[in-house]
Amino acid sequence: MLNKLYIAAAGAGKTTLIVKDALKNKDKKILITTYTNANCDSIKKKIIKINGAIPKNIEVLTWFSFLLKHGLRPYQDIMFSQRINGIVPVNGKSAIFKNRNDPNYFINKENLIYTDKISDAIIFMEEKNPGYIFTRISKIYNLIYIDEVQDLAGYDLDVLKYLIEVGINLIMVGDYRQATYSTHNTSKYKKYNNGKIVNFFRNENSHLNVEIDESTLNFSYRSNQEICDFASKISNDNLIIKSESKFKDNHEGVFFISKEEVDLYLEMYNPIQLRHNKRTKVNENYRVYNFGDSKGLQFDRVLIYPTSPILKWIENPESKLVDLSRAGFYVAVTRAKHSVAIVCDKKFLNRDKIKPFLLPEDFFYKL
Repeated sequence: MLNKLYIAAAGAGKTTLIVKDALKNKDKKILITTYTNANCDSIKKKIIKINGAIPKNIEVLTWFSFLLKHGLRPYQDIMFSQRINGIVPVNGKSAIFKNRNDPNYFINKENLIYTDKISDAIIFMEEKNPGYIFTRISKIYNLIYIDEVQDLAGYDLDVLKYLIEVGINLIMVGDYRQATYSTHNTSKYKKYNNGKIVNFFRNENSHLNVEIDESTLNFSYRSNQEICDFASKISNDNLIIKSESKFKDNHEGVFFISKEEVDLYLEMYNPIQLRHNKRTKVNENYRVYNFGDSKGLQFDRVLIYPTSPILKWIENPESKLVDLSRAGFYVAVTRAKHSVAIVCDKKFLNRDKIKPFLLPEDFFYKL
């Protein structure tokens, strides 16, 4: 079996692909892993929906749970005098003034390992005692599926490399255009951050023979073609997303509406509100998610509150839009099946590139 990396478009059914493929491999010892708890739960539900139950040969764990259970704890005595009690989430960088040879570089006073250091600690121990950790893992699993692989960063990539080198088959699926999260913030392999994991395998690790498939999942079962076309422009990578959606509705497409007309639009179409963060003012009477938190979800309609850089990019696609903002906007747009409405000032609606789309209510404008 080949090691494979599928690059998927939003709504292409990548989780379904993983689950169906895993269920076919009844003779394999399988791990399915992903970064977030929400996606881990989604995978379990998908297996149960298709199969009725999770088979005994399949284990589903979050990435951090996998690293803690099978990477760190079996050989933690190599580095730590006491049992690692769990993990402590870190958004930035932890223990920056400690030396890597110091156990306190990896753990806090409660013996919790920093999330930005867990894969680092595993690689450190493997380098000190070659063959211990990953040989053991290869006896537990011979096939590992990784969903949302674009979220992995830094020493996580070394973990992938070691898994392949000990003979475990990896099937990885991800969409680098949705790189809104990262397991940790590190300077290690910084050039492969923000979803650039394809280059990690394509460039300096071509010897691992990972097949990169950019065509099998380059379509969307979720969004109509107009939404897919707009999402393709956001992604800025020359990949055209084809819609395979069978959904039909009388209000479809990508629209701009003024701030003054938001409440009326919400009342009429009941879209899900999506925003960059909680500082953005929304109508609290309707459901709302931050861009990143909406990843993996789908809705009939969305109403997006864009940031100033996003609006500037819409007006002029040559203007700078940082990778994280681009990914967040892409995620927000691709949640929708039928329609995407983008909130802006009235003066923006008068720009030449915004064409009016008139309904009897005459209150919103189409891109």
